[in-house]
Amino acid sequence: MKTLSELLTFWHEQAGKLGQQTLQHIALTAAALLLGVAVGVPLGLWLTRRPRWAPAVLGAAGVLQTVPSIALLGFLIPWLGIGATPAILALLLYSLLPIIRNTVAGIQAVPPAVVEAARGLGFTDGQLLRRVELPLALPVIMAGIRTATVINVGVATLAAYVAAGASASLSSAALRLIIQ
Repeated sequence: MKTLSELLTFWHEQAGKLGQQTLQHIALTAAALLLGVAVGVPLGLWLTRRPRWAPAVLGAAGVLQTVPSIALLGFLIPWLGIGATPAILALLLYSLLPIIRNTVAGIQAVPPAVVEAARGLGFTDGQLLRRVELPLALPVIMAGIRTATVINVGVATLAAYVAAGASASLSSAALRLIIQ
């Protein structure tokens, strides 16, 4: 087993690479998360207006969540090649379930009396959504986005295996140094 000083020396020697790969990791995670929000929140809102579709869409998102991340990347490579594209798509798919589920739950949790009061004031459907439902549902929606962020940070480490950057290669090198 190597000493702490040797590990610190290794990290010092690799600081530039570590910084670069950390930024790549953050960029992959952020890109996928932004896409996940752009797809998941509108889809969740759509499901609140068409609840008969909710079981099918949430079920499909749940099935995607159960596919191991390395397998999903393996399925995407033949169609998208290697690089950031399959990694971002995989991360997007993993972020959908918590975002959609929490969007639906947040809108459904708005008290019916508040919705009825807004309708009594003459709010249109769009005004009701923008001025009442979304502000009241925002904490629950944000909780889904936070959950998706945590999932994406963990899964993005596998992006190095499809040549998309991330810090997995440097982490595995540090782990090999510790084990030796």
